[in-house]
Amino acid sequence: MRALESSRQPDADSRNSRDIPNSQAATGFPPVPPEDSPKAGLVEARTQADQAKGRTDVRQAITDRIIAMLEKGGNVFRERWTQAASRGMPRNGKTGAPYHGANVLLLWDAAIEHGYASNVWLTYKQAASMGAQVRRGERGVLCAHFERKATGHSNDAGSDVGGNGAGHGEGEGATGDSSNTGRSSVLLCMPFWLFNVAQVDGLSASTPDRSEDAEAWTDRSPIEGAMRFIGGCRPNIQHGYTRGAYSPAADRIMLPGVDRFTSPEAYCGTALHELVHWTGHEKRLNRTFGARFGDAAYAFEELVAELGCAFVLGHIGLVDATIEGHAAYLDSWLQVLRNDRTAIFTAARHAGEAYEFILARELPLPDGDS
Repeated sequence: MRALESSRQPDADSRNSRDIPNSQAATGFPPVPPEDSPKAGLVEARTQADQAKGRTDVRQAITDRIIAMLEKGGNVFRERWTQAASRGMPRNGKTGAPYHGANVLLLWDAAIEHGYASNVWLTYKQAASMGAQVRRGERGVLCAHFERKATGHSNDAGSDVGGNGAGHGEGEGATGDSSNTGRSSVLLCMPFWLFNVAQVDGLSASTPDRSEDAEAWTDRSPIEGAMRFIGGCRPNIQHGYTRGAYSPAADRIMLPGVDRFTSPEAYCGTALHELVHWTGHEKRLNRTFGARFGDAAYAFEELVAELGCAFVLGHIGLVDATIEGHAAYLDSWLQVLRNDRTAIFTAARHAGEAYEFILARELPLPDGDS
């Protein structure tokens, strides 16, 4: 929880006053669809035509799916994401590249929904290029990647097309604006579909069926992993508070005493959640959402921390962590997502940046343990 500025007082009452208000681009090409989808060859033309007419809203379709996940309840979606994340971050089975942002949430949820043991994915065309075949009747997971294209005009840089949401330049693979060149650009949100390797027949034995992230932690304790990340970041942590919080003004993480937590996993989960908030300080990633989200900025930062923490917990396989109290933000998150179809892409991108920032500072293994 990120401490409200008005609540940062040293007395005990202020520690209880922070109540919650009610309030790398993805790799691959759009595949040939399954047999019961529109005929092959018509999909790409139809997608382009629909975008030109403003009928297809990829951002809205994906936002609606994320909203449906959140509506299942805080404990449900957190458990599902963490369970899927324990298998590693989703990766492409041909290139090995990891997926990012909102695509991670979509692929995690699909893996749990369908019982896939692997977090490795392919497009239809990639599977075919590897001599394999997506089984008849299998359905792909809709994902999105972003392409910025120059229009050759001026004065409307950063605009959006096809009713796909505009103005913020957020998303996977989004490039910098083109204002330096004097040319305008449009940010295209392009759909593509992924199939889990469990849906594909004929893959060679050399095709990975597990993510490298999961394999890297098979011989280590998740608690050890959490402490190595926390220790590597070297935040200012003080104990003795009634609940977990982060104070940007003091640049301090505040936690209850270690013995107040129900388990070591709960302590590590809460500490990592606050560590994601810590990455947003102006000296680090400098996350600020007030200009865009106004009164909802506080809840939106909590969504970033929720997602970033899930990424880290999944990376180290800490599936039993409990972060108490944070489900109370759920209504505020849903309100933000319903009002802004680009918001989940923004939140997931910032969460991914925080995740990478924390991972880059992991303490090394002691000599002889590597």
